[in-house]
Amino acid sequence: MESNKKGKKSLRIYISIVIVLLLLQVIAWNSRSFSDAYIAYIFPIWVNTYGRITGSFPFSVGEWMIVAGIAVVISAVLLGMSMIFPGCRHSARYCHGVKRYFRFFAWVLLFVFAIMTLNCTMIYHGSTFSEKYFGEEEGQQDVTLQERTEELLRIYNDIVSHCNALSMEIERDDNGAVVYSGGVDSKGNAVDMAGKAINVMQNLGKSYDQLDGYYPRPKAMFFSDFMCQMYMCGYYFPFSMEANYNDVMSIMKKPATMCHELAHIRGYIYEDEANFIAFLACVESDDAAFQYSGYLSVLNYVANDLYKTRLADPESYAAARETVRPLQVLQQVREDNIFVTEAEWERINGKAVVDTETVDSVSDTLTDASLKLNGVSDGMVSYNRVVELLLQWYGQQEKY
Repeated sequence: MESNKKGKKSLRIYISIVIVLLLLQVIAWNSRSFSDAYIAYIFPIWVNTYGRITGSFPFSVGEWMIVAGIAVVISAVLLGMSMIFPGCRHSARYCHGVKRYFRFFAWVLLFVFAIMTLNCTMIYHGSTFSEKYFGEEEGQQDVTLQERTEELLRIYNDIVSHCNALSMEIERDDNGAVVYSGGVDSKGNAVDMAGKAINVMQNLGKSYDQLDGYYPRPKAMFFSDFMCQMYMCGYYFPFSMEANYNDVMSIMKKPATMCHELAHIRGYIYEDEANFIAFLACVESDDAAFQYSGYLSVLNYVANDLYKTRLADPESYAAARETVRPLQVLQQVREDNIFVTEAEWERINGKAVVDTETVDSVSDTLTDASLKLNGVSDGMVSYNRVVELLLQWYGQQEKY
């Protein structure tokens, strides 16, 4: 009898939590001001408390939480299947144990739903970086395709010019590979790359208030080889409030990736916004390696946009190109602007359990579905919208 009362009370608590979380989701989807207030006043509390706790561990807590989660799901499936066998089904003790496990499993699912609601889903419905800092109408004036292309070619040339120059300035070893010996923070203290990433983001927070505050240290992922197969540079874990990065990818991808994932920690969950914030943090830093990484991080996006314009409207592109001639990218920049070295790809594919093409395809499908589920209608294509933010930002610069 006492057990039944506890069970009913537990069920009432469970249902109440689900209702509250659903209400939060509904309100967030329908009220931008509510989402903005949550991002400004409540979300930082989780970062400053829970984020500090998980940040104190030297490894990625979230990565191992996912491993544990997979184990929990597999156990649930196996226990459920075991009930097919009469020996298990007719054992009162075994059945009681299975029921207890599935109660635990139900609470795990609720925990996942709660974390995703509080640390991810609600953030998708706040004001964008552009709306907050550039003005809603900024950069949305009527311009012809040729005018837009000319402006984008100027931006492209500025990016290429910086990449070409910085490729000659950064430190390299005897084989010409980029090395990073460390940087200096705002107080003059020596820091490694992760420490410098925090420093440049905090400096950017002086100009953009939502970026001001505590940042946990970016962490290298243990399963970085698998991240390479998914063609992922980094990952924000809402379950642990961590910024994680792929430690196997090219070194010049790392500074911008760290800043990108840290941008998510401050409530900028959209990928195009995180891309732009990472660019801004890096290029406005005093560190040549970070500057180079920042410009490299957007080079392909701008080049791809110009390529699409050339295919869609060759005449407008040709006219714009007559006005603004694109600069040549140095071979050294091309060599630095890679995801993973050939040697690393050979090592990864040589020991892979599942081939990279399959892993990448599944990863893209899941990522695209997740983005669309959270209201990002164009899914993974949204990454490319960083170009529009670049047009807005460059449009505010006096000279470039």
